[in-house]
Amino acid sequence: MRAQQDGGAEEEKSGRRRWRFPPRGRPLRGRRPSLRVDYPRGGRRGVRRWLPSWRQLLLVAGTGAAALTGWLVWFYVNTAVPEDLNSFATQQNNVYYWADGTEMARIGPTNRQEVPLGQVPEPVQWAVLAAENETFYTDPGISVTGIGRAVVQMVTGGDTQGGSTITQQYVKNIYLNQRQDMSRKLSEIVIAIKLDDRMSKQDILAGYLNTSWFGRGSYGIQRAAAAYYGKDVSQLDPSEGAFLAALLKGAGQYDPGVGAANRERAEERWSWILDRMVEVGKLSAAERARYTVFPEPKPQPKSAGLSGQIGYLVDMARTYVESHSDITPAQFDLGGHQIRTTFEKPKVDALAAAVREGTAGIDPDNREADRLLKVGAASVAPDGRVVALYGGPDYLKQGFNNANTSTVPIGSAFTPVVYAAGLSQGAQRQRGGTRTPVTPATTYNGDDGVNVMTPEGPYWGRDGKIVKTANDGKRNWGTITLRNAVEQSVNGPLMQLGMDVGLDRVQKTATDLGLLPNSLGELVPALGVGNSTPSALRTADAYAAFAAGGNHTDPYSVLAISRNGVQLPLSLPTAVQALTPAVAGEVDAALKGSVRDGAATSVAEAGPGLAAKPGTTADRTAGWCVGYNGQLSTAVTVFRADLKDMKLLSLEGLGGAAPDTSDAALPTRIWTTYMKSTGAR
Repeated sequence: MRAQQDGGAEEEKSGRRRWRFPPRGRPLRGRRPSLRVDYPRGGRRGVRRWLPSWRQLLLVAGTGAAALTGWLVWFYVNTAVPEDLNSFATQQNNVYYWADGTEMARIGPTNRQEVPLGQVPEPVQWAVLAAENETFYTDPGISVTGIGRAVVQMVTGGDTQGGSTITQQYVKNIYLNQRQDMSRKLSEIVIAIKLDDRMSKQDILAGYLNTSWFGRGSYGIQRAAAAYYGKDVSQLDPSEGAFLAALLKGAGQYDPGVGAANRERAEERWSWILDRMVEVGKLSAAERARYTVFPEPKPQPKSAGLSGQIGYLVDMARTYVESHSDITPAQFDLGGHQIRTTFEKPKVDALAAAVREGTAGIDPDNREADRLLKVGAASVAPDGRVVALYGGPDYLKQGFNNANTSTVPIGSAFTPVVYAAGLSQGAQRQRGGTRTPVTPATTYNGDDGVNVMTPEGPYWGRDGKIVKTANDGKRNWGTITLRNAVEQSVNGPLMQLGMDVGLDRVQKTATDLGLLPNSLGELVPALGVGNSTPSALRTADAYAAFAAGGNHTDPYSVLAISRNGVQLPLSLPTAVQALTPAVAGEVDAALKGSVRDGAATSVAEAGPGLAAKPGTTADRTAGWCVGYNGQLSTAVTVFRADLKDMKLLSLEGLGGAAPDTSDAALPTRIWTTYMKSTGAR
């Protein structure tokens, strides 16, 4: 039914009414239409009922735009520029504490010194501008395209710092707020716009150069010039300026003193910055051609307070904080932090004393076999706390941490991990066949030189020969149980066990116990007898799980951190069940059997209830002793290497020992002395 009036039409359909408006120019007479929004849309069926009209879309968009504009105006008006742009930091020390709360080290103060922009050579200024913000002198303090990229990155979870102008970076510096959220980014943009209107470009650039972090504890380009080149900023040439400009992208990634990868990145960016200076017309091609050799910075001097073992401990604690909290290296260098570590001074001292006593007969001046000897050791509690560390003779003389290196093969000290994998996973000796249980009583051929087998037959090595087992001293043991093989350190059965279990499954067990994937060796038979290169720290932590009923906790070196008394968030590891208690108990029993009447009987004098395993490598490049007493798991490794290339050398004849002396002899003496002196039971 349809009823019609002069000015409009009313339609009745299916019990619903809808108003039609009259044609343009004709007045509406009669009943006035309702102001209710026509949504869902009447007179439409199916999906069309839920599709808004273009008028409705314009209404929503206009309302949203008006609200957003109003909010942005309010935000702009109410965001204030800091009164004192340079009062961004108080120079303070970072203080490290032993586990008992007593002070261990005080590092600082922040290294900062302001200089006028006129003292910074113009080519150095332009090295920074070419790298960071070539339109600095013409932009309004912000980059619209850069902000767009930053917003997209923020929405998608990327890095929100991309696209910032130097003015924005200066604002971020003075705020010292590294939060990656929309509020911080908007504040940065608003203040940058206001700052660009209030300050000259020269003053902004001077402020930026004086507040930026260049690494090595240095804030400001003046102290950076001193830290990297030992000179005043006014003496820098364009090449040196280009390197310092490269550091602004992230000193932790571009300081060549950190490592080879850093140096490669630094040299690449240094060269790129010089090329950019030519492109923007601030360096001639002829002058660029003069700078073809990377301006190598001087080595970083070490604080006198880091002598002995302290430097190794501080380095490890700082690394843990930076990787397990929101504190950036730049924020850390500002100081004011109190770091409560897990290190126990009596145990650190006892470990260093044990190394000194154990190496008393080493004579590198008169014995070739004693030269370039390195000792690394770590002691870890079952809950993952690193209580002691021996990184080298003195941090100021050798910054390389022997206890945390991942270049030294673990050798036969890895076999308990293979044993644990076998007990957990069983063996599969036929391709596609069922897995059969492995027990401590499972027997293997313990003779030397036995062919290593796969389900298809002997394993052929890359040299075209069948791979054979190799026992210490080439001794034949006949048929032997796996437990006895672990106790007596018979390598052959454990190498074959690794093949039977599956080398990928052995690797999985190793990572479950905390060994880092990048330290694990190739999937070849040698994996079973230690071609992996875990650090002493990670090895001690893995063994701790055998004493803890299979519970494993990643090693950690910091208990808590605060700044000026305010506790800061810090992530600590949690325990995971890496092995069943039954499997862990069987490995523990074998390691205790090794001390009682096996390969580790010499450590028995250190006390009751000890479990230990000596370790050697087929090429005689490393010696180990790893074990625990229930409260403390300790790993000691010795090797010979030139730290310039880390090429490992033979340990044969070390300390004047007979050629057939086990390479595990020295680390075993050190381990025994230390565990005995700690008094832990």
